[in-house]
Amino acid sequence: MNGKKVLFVSSELVPYLPENEVSHMSYEAPRMVNSNGGQIRIFMPRYGNINERRHQLHEVIRLSGMNLVINDMDMPLIIKVASIPRERIQVYFIDNEEYFKRKATFTDKKGELFPDNDQRAIFFAKGVMETVKKLNWSPDIIHVHGWMASLLPLYLKKYYADEPLFADSKIVLSVYGKTFEGELDKEMIKRIAFDGIPEEEISSLESPTYNNLLKVAVDYSDAIILASEEIPEDVTTHISNQEKPVLAYVPIQEFEEAYANFYNTEVLK
Repeated sequence: MNGKKVLFVSSELVPYLPENEVSHMSYEAPRMVNSNGGQIRIFMPRYGNINERRHQLHEVIRLSGMNLVINDMDMPLIIKVASIPRERIQVYFIDNEEYFKRKATFTDKKGELFPDNDQRAIFFAKGVMETVKKLNWSPDIIHVHGWMASLLPLYLKKYYADEPLFADSKIVLSVYGKTFEGELDKEMIKRIAFDGIPEEEISSLESPTYNNLLKVAVDYSDAIILASEEIPEDVTTHISNQEKPVLAYVPIQEFEEAYANFYNTEVLK
């Protein structure tokens, strides 16, 4: 990985959110690349339940101030940054008062999905790409973790298709076990279509379930990592129907060599 640039985009990350499969691997994978001489950037949403004072988040004025259009509405993009000192890792946070101020991640106190989670996912995907453009940083690999980040492969391949900064970037998608029941807003497909992405190319999002979000992410990724032991059957079937490199599940204790080999021999070949 020496000298390779890897952009990690994740729904969740320890130590900022509680530990689970996604947040743990979203920390371990960048740590591995960093310790093997790679250059990394990490992006995640700045949810309102992240303690900014404890984790010393601060706004990066030169990167903030842009408006992103979501479904014909101008939504201000705020970029914050923090460091994980013991690993010398810097984390960028995508923030917006409307989408990320509430003191929760994906659901309300009753456990119901937030009705604007689809808009939050669109905003996050576009916010990451616009910020990386401002940084003028061209990643060799973009590694996506978690469903809130699952629109990034689609937006990179369609909305940012002509952006030279990402012309040679390869997208790796980590697929995890099912993390939410039900559906996001039915208008999601129309909100994505507003950005010039034809509805027929994302027709599965007429029913925006967790599985269908993953299927669209798989369609627009270059390589897949099975990051959970148990993955929904129709998702694994969808993956097996694609002619793309796939890394089978490996336990966390063995992932470092497996991921590094996969990056070097399958993704960057």
